[in-house]
Amino acid sequence: MNETAPPRQRYRRSARDWVVDSLMFLIALGFGLLGAMTFPDEPPPPPQPELFTVADQLVALGGCVALWWRRRWPVGIAVVLVVLSAVFPLVGGAMLAALFSLCVHRPPRVGLAVLALVFLASYVNLLLHPVDHGAPFLVMFMLSVVFGGAVAGWGLSVQHRRQLFESLRERAVHAETEAQLRAEHAQHQVRESIAREIHDVLGHRLSLLSVHAGALEYRPDAPAEEVARSAKVIRESAHQALQDLREVIGVLRAPVGELPQPTMADLAQLVEEAGDAGADVELAEEHTGPVPERTGRTAYRIVQEALTNARKHAPGARTSVRISGSAGRGLTVEVDNGPAARPLETASGGAGDGQGLVGLTERVSLASGRLEYGPDGDGGWRLSAWLPWPS
Repeated sequence: MNETAPPRQRYRRSARDWVVDSLMFLIALGFGLLGAMTFPDEPPPPPQPELFTVADQLVALGGCVALWWRRRWPVGIAVVLVVLSAVFPLVGGAMLAALFSLCVHRPPRVGLAVLALVFLASYVNLLLHPVDHGAPFLVMFMLSVVFGGAVAGWGLSVQHRRQLFESLRERAVHAETEAQLRAEHAQHQVRESIAREIHDVLGHRLSLLSVHAGALEYRPDAPAEEVARSAKVIRESAHQALQDLREVIGVLRAPVGELPQPTMADLAQLVEEAGDAGADVELAEEHTGPVPERTGRTAYRIVQEALTNARKHAPGARTSVRISGSAGRGLTVEVDNGPAARPLETASGGAGDGQGLVGLTERVSLASGRLEYGPDGDGGWRLSAWLPWPS
């Protein structure tokens, strides 16, 4: 019983509650009237004092009226009516209605405890008011037990059904919440994937722009042929960067689609672009058989990020890219670069924030691979990765 509930919530009844409460009152009242009636073929009941008869009828009427408050005090009203039913037979209908309501709204142990009290009250009632119809005492008592047990069982069944419906409703809400969380998680993963692709694609293109723009800035007296070549690379890189950005934005606008992905076949072009930017890059491929698409795509991104970092932090350094492996043994990607051949200022690339290697580590981890990187001890930098290659 919730004593802290606001009074407005305690007394508020829905239309269904009014119908149920009215039916309960009428059934209990009809049960009392039926018990007070004497049929022509039925032997007259044992004589009772007139005062007791009036009290019995008043108590039965009061019990019927009390049913209107059984939702607020289900245990108290049920216990009082059970105790009264031991002395006053006509209140039995109201007592059974209160027992049913108690079993519906309270835990089973409370309903069963009150049911045991009902059995005791029926026993006492039969002792005080024996039935003069020739029926044995035990038979009448068993009928009272069966009737009370049926009412209590009905109430417990209603409670169990309501709990089942509530559980199913909670499960449905929980499932809907989980589906929403899964959708949000999927959107988050897509956003991370798009952000990673933007970093890999545009970072590479913009670093090329930075290198050639820096060369033009620090060598204004360069030959016209070299200036024209750098301007061509800048124009082509800017155009390609815009094209890559359009493709990414197109994927974002499309209802369904995937980001354009490179393959192992694009490595040669990647190395060629790095050479056009003034880097000394050597590529050696020693793998046998076609590389799986996902593995090749990850290897391409590893080489791309390594070349971009070498261009930023070790401009002009000699860089070697070695790719080896086979099906069942895995694919190994190694990128080594020596120390910078010219000051960092000419690269105009900035030191960066290290997010490229963080994203690359996550990408390799998602591919179930391993990534190691760090200084090589000779002033250079070494990056090594292993990727699974199913047989």
